[in-house]
Amino acid sequence: MDKVSENPFKNRTGSEMPLMVVTALFVTLYLVSNIMAVKIISLFGLFCFDAGTVTFPFAYMLGDVLTEIWGYRTARNVIWMTFVCNVIMVVCTQLGVWMPSPDYLAGTAESYNEIFTYVPRIVIASLVGFLLGELSNAWLMERIKKITNGRMLWVRTIGSSVVGYLFDTLPFVLIAFAGLVTMHDLLLMIALQYFMKLSIEVLFGTPMAYAVIVFLKRRILRERRNG
Repeated sequence: MDKVSENPFKNRTGSEMPLMVVTALFVTLYLVSNIMAVKIISLFGLFCFDAGTVTFPFAYMLGDVLTEIWGYRTARNVIWMTFVCNVIMVVCTQLGVWMPSPDYLAGTAESYNEIFTYVPRIVIASLVGFLLGELSNAWLMERIKKITNGRMLWVRTIGSSVVGYLFDTLPFVLIAFAGLVTMHDLLLMIALQYFMKLSIEVLFGTPMAYAVIVFLKRRILRERRNG
C-alpha cells in the first residue's frame, strides 16, 4: 500500500496560530473602532471624543506585540492588510446604503444610512491617521529595541506610542470632524483623544502587551524545542 504523503504545512499550524489570532484581533479592533467613532461622547458637557477612542489603544497594543514578536516587516504587512480590510468595509456598507429596502423597514434603513453614510469619512480619516500612526509606531518601536538592546519593553511600547498617537490623532480628528464641530471643540478633541489614548496605553495597553509578549515568547520557544 502506498504511503500517504504528509501535509508539509501541518506541523506549522501551531506556530502560526498566535500570529493568526493577533492579526485577527488587530484587524477587528480597527474595524470596530471606525464604526464606534461615528458616535461622539461628551463628558460633563466640557470634553468631546469619539467612542472609538476607548478601543483604539488596544489595537495599538497588538501592533506593539506584532512588532516585538514578529518584527517590523510582518507588522507592516498586517498594517497594509488592515488598510485593505477597512476599504472593503466602506465599499460593502456603502452598497448597503444604495440598496432598496421595504417601506415597513424605512426607519431601520434610515438609521443604517445615517450611520454608514458617515462611516466613509471616518474611515478615510482613520486610514490616513492609521498609516501614519501605525507605521511610525512600528518603525520607532523597532529602532528603540535596537538602541536598548531589547531591554525595557515599556520604554519602546510607550515611547513609540507617544509619536504614533500624535501622527494618528491629528489627521484623524481634522479630517473626520472639521466643519462638524466648533474649532474650540476640535482642539479639545485632539488634546483629549491624544491623552486618553496614551493614558489607556500606559495603564492598560502596556501591562497587557507585557503579558501577551511573555506568553507568546514562551509558547513559541516551547514549540521550537519540541519541533
